[in-house]
Amino acid sequence: MSLIIQSLSDQLVNLVRDRILSGRVAPDSAIRQDALAQELGISKIPLREALARLEQEGLVESHTHRGFFVRALNTREAEEVYALRLKLEPDAVALAAELATPAQHQLAIDHLATMDQVTDAGGEGVGAFNRAFHLALLRPSGQLITVNILERLHVLSERYVRKHLEPLGRDERANEEHREMLDVWLARDTERLRALTIAHIAKTLDDLRQQLAAND
Repeated sequence: MSLIIQSLSDQLVNLVRDRILSGRVAPDSAIRQDALAQELGISKIPLREALARLEQEGLVESHTHRGFFVRALNTREAEEVYALRLKLEPDAVALAAELATPAQHQLAIDHLATMDQVTDAGGEGVGAFNRAFHLALLRPSGQLITVNILERLHVLSERYVRKHLEPLGRDERANEEHREMLDVWLARDTERLRALTIAHIAKTLDDLRQQLAAND
């Protein structure tokens, strides 16, 4: 058994990131450092370090004399994030399909099953399981740098996924697309998988353009 020991800074990064991605801290709102530090029983120094790391990830931004704020959702960022995914993800997921082991097949199947259950239960946490499913399809590629970049892009995508799934019925459509992607991934049908991945990402971006237009 291997132990994973996290520093306080790592734990805080994960905690605050999860709150942002889950929507518990809304876009464009301030991170209340005094209240959060008191809640967690820590000083503000490690919290500021964690927020600085989250700023590097693109989830928060700092304002002089005002502190840290959760970055607002906007069309420009969505365009950039999803354009990068379109460039990197289709080839990476196709390579992963060629190399995936039976254990990695089962992991992807399990992630999709969990996402279906979460969707049926009302959608809480769907964004995180969506990210886990996509990464399960990507990691067997063995392209460590590419997968690392895509992991960061999927973190940035997660808030947009939550936005995208707001309209009624959108989550069922997304899961149908995921099931089709999984089937061809398991079958190692790389040409079809590339096409489905491109369509899935592009369709999400098209929907987001319409949803975010009113906010820009």
